[in-house]
Amino acid sequence: MALPIPDGLDVFEGRKLSHSHMTQPLLQAADLRGAARLTADAVEGLTSLVEAMHARIASLPHFPGRDALGERTRGLTGLVYETVRGVTRVAGGSAEALLGWLGPALATTDAREAPHAEREAIVAALNGVLGDHLAATDNPLAIPMAFRHAGQTLVLERFAMRSYLRAATPRPLVLLHGLCMNHLQWQRAGHDHGEALARELGYTPIYLHYNSGLSVSTNGRILAQLMEHLFDAWPVPIERLAMLGHSMGGLVARSALHHGALIQRGGLRWPARVSDLVCLGTPHQGAPLERAGHGVDVLLSAAPYAAPLARLGKLRSAGINDLRLGNIVSGRAGDADSQQCEQVSLPTTARCFAVAASLGPATGSLKSKLLGDGLVPVASALGQHDEPDRRLAFAADRQAVVHDTGHLDLLASAEVFALLRQWLG
Repeated sequence: MALPIPDGLDVFEGRKLSHSHMTQPLLQAADLRGAARLTADAVEGLTSLVEAMHARIASLPHFPGRDALGERTRGLTGLVYETVRGVTRVAGGSAEALLGWLGPALATTDAREAPHAEREAIVAALNGVLGDHLAATDNPLAIPMAFRHAGQTLVLERFAMRSYLRAATPRPLVLLHGLCMNHLQWQRAGHDHGEALARELGYTPIYLHYNSGLSVSTNGRILAQLMEHLFDAWPVPIERLAMLGHSMGGLVARSALHHGALIQRGGLRWPARVSDLVCLGTPHQGAPLERAGHGVDVLLSAAPYAAPLARLGKLRSAGINDLRLGNIVSGRAGDADSQQCEQVSLPTTARCFAVAASLGPATGSLKSKLLGDGLVPVASALGQHDEPDRRLAFAADRQAVVHDTGHLDLLASAEVFALLRQWLG
């Protein structure tokens, strides 16, 4: 899930792109006219709500009743949110003003250079908020799903893969980011689980970059086909294929495995070859903050500052809606009034692991029960549910809880990496 949280940007190191590996031109200011189609007031309200949630995660928990719109993040993260708000303020007016606002942040100085981390974070946040609308209107800001390695988009053709991934190992590791995040944000506080697993266990990390505002099911179907192309084009015989998902990324991985298994008769081979699936802070049973947003028009109707929030229930992207119940297939959860979604078991062909984070010092502490990791309850991340038929069967030795850890801290936790090293070794 990871609500729009463009964090970890300061540790990104730009990498050069060779012309042979660029499948699409970099986004230029002239391509941003489509952003003028965005609905200004409602999107700005949603962005402020999301930033308030981010501010709460990044700092100590606040008590209910505090003005969410008064909470702001700082530094580069704050700039990203302010840029998103800047887009919405001018979206209903001058397109030229919009381009002037976004141009410096999104333009690149050299077509051979990787896009700036700021640009990636801004576009990822916009996609998380309105990605389904961007895709439906063919907006150039919509992110096309792609695999990336060392900052470069992979061309899923065997000869190209052999030329680029000369050091590819028989152990590909596919990493899937969360809502409103991007592939660069796996690096946090100087650590990247993918790069660390490459050094210590010989994996080759492949980072999925996708439009997190699309429904989880849509992303799952697209990824199922893309994984088959990756499987076919891998330069060396595959011995072990692992998937690591953070937050919404775990739902997308499960959805891809589900859809891939359904159409396996059509020739998809990769689902049966996945050896391990690890989910970090994934809201398998939903996220209360999303459900709170779903009923915000009722809960906050008496608060003067809540007027922008009252419109969010109708504006949230399909991806955000799916987080309410942890929906991974098309169905009733796509309906804003639905309280149920189709239940999908864990894949039986892969070993499945779950890691939950807790802000409290122990699982039974009051802080842990009330807040979980700040976004996802411990029970949801472990697939637990009061109804037996809705529980996910993570084996006892394949689940863990890390304490005094927030949702984003899972990406840099030494304790989490120790678990990954143990499970995937």
